[in-house]
Amino acid sequence: MRTRILAFAATLVLAALGAAVPVAQAAAPAIPGPTCTAARGAVEYDSATGQWTCKGGEHDGELITES
Repeated sequence: MRTRILAFAATLVLAALGAAVPVAQAAAPAIPGPTCTAARGAVEYDSATGQWTCKGGEHDGELITES
């Protein structure tokens, strides 16, 4: 019985996290790659998040939408 309750609770937590991630990504500001480099930034890949971000310059930390 405990195993079923734990499995059900884990399923609920994972479902809540899965639903929250796209919302958080959509809320983050995003810019094109050339805009990042034009503002003295560098486009870098963050393997922890699997996304491209702008490092340095005016758009430091913003997500990259296209190259």
